[in-house]
Amino acid sequence: MKAIYGNIKVKMSFQVVTSDFVNVFVKSNLTSFTAEKRFAKDLTVLELKGKLELMTGASPATMTIDVQTEEGNHVCSLNDDSKLIGSYPIDDLMALFVTDKAKVASEFDDLTKVKKFELSEEEYSKKQNTLKSFLENNKLGKYNEEIAAQQREKLEKQKQDEEEKLKSIVIGSRCEVTVPGQPTRRGVIKYVGKVHFQAGDWVGVQYDEPFGKNDGSVSGKRYFDCPPKYGSFVKIANVICGDFPEEIEGLDEF
Repeated sequence: MKAIYGNIKVKMSFQVVTSDFVNVFVKSNLTSFTAEKRFAKDLTVLELKGKLELMTGASPATMTIDVQTEEGNHVCSLNDDSKLIGSYPIDDLMALFVTDKAKVASEFDDLTKVKKFELSEEEYSKKQNTLKSFLENNKLGKYNEEIAAQQREKLEKQKQDEEEKLKSIVIGSRCEVTVPGQPTRRGVIKYVGKVHFQAGDWVGVQYDEPFGKNDGSVSGKRYFDCPPKYGSFVKIANVICGDFPEEIEGLDEF
């Protein structure tokens, strides 16, 4: 594709990039637990059932898999064992709900029915050959006053640095986000403050490109508005506000 700006011709190219993996939540009628898992999109539905059997206890022969949105709305059913799961409209943060009507939920799924072994702090302190006694005798971890003091000092300084940096993060400002293990991304600050899904203060960012995880909402609670896949929440330490213009991809040098 070519575009003309004045007397200058610019060649523009576009490429759609999709991940080879999908991150989903696994739920089942056989258990009350929810697990977040990452699956390759080139798995067949039958191969996926084998993995889900280990997680849920459902049998591949009688198992059904329904894809649901974060809000629990039905998207589709994985009903062809020979198809690749990447051929279905499964997106990150969706849920795979596994149903096996041939089985019933385990009686031990309800933890209130499980008798727990409890030991008081006093009784535990009297025991020998425990982790606590080992740490105490060797002055390790929190039982080493010098190390414990250093850890407290480090945490306090980190807290003070974050509080100071928080003052410079203003909604509407341009920013650059650097998360370990991920490419540097640019965007706009859309939210600063507490969230319901993690402790502490977080920064909501609308990226310039669809590299985010949401549309400004998480699990039905909205913090800001942006197009799907452009929103993300990051830690204060990973955000720098400044004059970061939007990067234009696809311009060839000449």
